[in-house]
Order: sequence, then C-alpha cells, then structure tokens
Amino acid sequence: MEIKDRLLNIKLPTRKSAFLWGPRQVGKSYWIKHHLRDVILIDLLKTDVFSDYVSRPMLLRERYADTTQRIVIDEIQKVPDLLNEVHWLIENKNISFLMTGSSARKLRQKHVNLLGGRAWRYTMTPLSYAEISDFDLKRALISGLLPPHLLSPDSMQALRAYIADYLKEEIVAEAVIQNIPAFSDFLRIAAITSGELLNYTNVARETGVSAKIVRSYFQILEDTLLGFRLQPWRRAKTRRLIETEKFYLFDVGVANYLAQRKPSLYTPEFGKSFEHFILMELKAYQAYRNPELLLHYWRTSTGLEVDFILGDMEVAVEIKAAKRTYTHDIKGLQALNEGHTVKRSILVSFEQEQKRYHHIECLPWTVFLEQLWAGKLM
Repeated sequence: MEIKDRLLNIKLPTRKSAFLWGPRQVGKSYWIKHHLRDVILIDLLKTDVFSDYVSRPMLLRERYADTTQRIVIDEIQKVPDLLNEVHWLIENKNISFLMTGSSARKLRQKHVNLLGGRAWRYTMTPLSYAEISDFDLKRALISGLLPPHLLSPDSMQALRAYIADYLKEEIVAEAVIQNIPAFSDFLRIAAITSGELLNYTNVARETGVSAKIVRSYFQILEDTLLGFRLQPWRRAKTRRLIETEKFYLFDVGVANYLAQRKPSLYTPEFGKSFEHFILMELKAYQAYRNPELLLHYWRTSTGLEVDFILGDMEVAVEIKAAKRTYTHDIKGLQALNEGHTVKRSILVSFEQEQKRYHHIECLPWTVFLEQLWAGKLM
C-alpha cells in the first residue's frame, strides 16, 4: 500500500490563526513540512526549544513581535502558557499562527486561554481509504491506519512502541495517575470493549479500581485523543431507546493490538474490527469534508440496533462483515424506518454486487466508501 496526498486542507486568510488537532504520529508535522512554506516553526518536541519557552513564554513576543511570517507552534499543549503570548500577538501585531496539538488535557486542566474563537479548528485523523493506493483491508485492520504503523515492515513492533511511548510520555512523565499497572489493564479492557455500550462498573470490576477512577481514565483517553464517544440517537418517536454512549479507541490497529486480537476473515472479531474501520472512515469524512456532520448510533431497549446514523436521519448504516446478507440482517434498519423518515438506509457488506431489500440498499463496502468520499452518500 502507498499513501496518496492527505485530505487535510488548511487555507487560512493572511491574518487568520488556527489549531490543528490530531493523535500522535497521525502526520501533522509531516503535513506542515510539506505544505507550508515561509513559516517560522517552533517545535516543542525539541528539548532545547521546549526549555526556552517553558521557562520564559514571553520569548515568543520578544523574538517575533515584528515578524510578517506565519508562526507554527508544534505540540502547543507542552507549554500552555504560550497561548497568552499568542493571544497578545494576534490582537496587537496581527500575526497569524498555526498551533498543533495531540492532547487537550493540560489545556483543559489549566483552563488556559484558547483564544476565544480567534483561531479556527482543524482535525487530522489516521489515514483513510481515500488516501491509500492498493488498499489492503486485512493489513489495515491489523496494523491500523497511522502512517508509520501501516508502512512498517513490523507493525506489531511499531504498535508496541507507540503504546509504551504513550504510557511514558503522557501518563508517567506528567504524573496523571499513580497506578500505572491499573491504567495498563484499563487500556486492554477499553480496547476489548471498544464499540460496546459504555459500562463503567463492568470495566472497573475488570480493572480492579473504582468506577469513578475508570471515568477519569476514559477522560484521559479522550483528552489525549486516543478515543472518542459515540452518542446514541435520543429523539424517539415510537420506541424506547438506549441512552448509553459507546466508546471507541481512535485507531482499529491500536484497539486490536491492545485487545490482543488478530481478526481472521468473517469471524466475530473481524466483524467488530470492520465496523470500527467504517466508523474511522466516517470520522475522517467528518473531519475533512463535513465538520458539522452528526454521527450517532440507534438502539432500542429490546436490542434492535443500527450501527451509524448520519446527520438528522439522512443516512442509516448497518455493517455486516459477511459475503452473503439475508433479510434478518436488516431487522434494525426496518425497525428504524418504521418510526422515522430515513432518506437512505444502507447495509454495508462483502457482497460482490449491489442489491436491494425493498427500500434498503445493500452496498459492497468499497462502493460505500467510494460514494462517501465522492460526496454521493448524502
């Protein structure tokens, strides 16, 4: 597999600033080096640069108050106090900034200045189907879609190092928690239950800590962009709906590595990974093409479920990792359509040809993704 041009597109007006958020190794720094010219780059991952600014944030103002170049600050969360200087330079000197970050935790904890709407927000996700040539699904599910992992000759070693670095740099170094073994166990359980209804009590039982601590652990995953919640559709008309969120790790390869899964074709583990992959595609589409797109899942108290709801019931998507689909595979979509007006209902599978079950479309997964990225889904 080869990586095409990334879909991230940042076009800032001359005096406008922006944040670019994304998990570690997603490709933010690489994108900046290859797409931005004539900028001042402040890389806070460099020890000497970090030392300068963490001890004297005002150096930013002293050094660059008269510049006409855009200033890029890589990993802004490492020195949150720089944002006060950024704010001053934007307001008083009309300087434009692009600030990247892989964790919002420090910024939230310190209640720092997030520029009050003066900076636009962009998000970079792991690689998507549209950014890869000769896409190999099985390889993508195992290695994940972070560029270094997908392209590595030994993706397991790359994933192992990624998790070790995360624990060392984000968790241990900043003393977020005291019980590292418990947090490591939690990561494994969070990966095993990724995509399931969020149950703090069950995860706490498996991890050996309180439900309150488990809640804080999930918050750490969100703050460090290692996971996200998928909200249930709550606007019921005729049925009682589940109110519980689902939680997904940000990358299917990271989830499979932590859960010690090696999904074989058409097994339950493969099905879970395939659903996770499709959600990653929807999240990437949301980040690059439609930031206002709402994503939910739909589930009744009796267990009828539709995997993903796009927008205000514009599209309902059910995922089946099977070569053949049957009428019982569309029970959730049928139930949803009984109580809601759904513009498109789609069953995504490994069928070779497109077909219909009345008003429900059955699309091969590649056709579904091609329609998504061509803007033809909604």
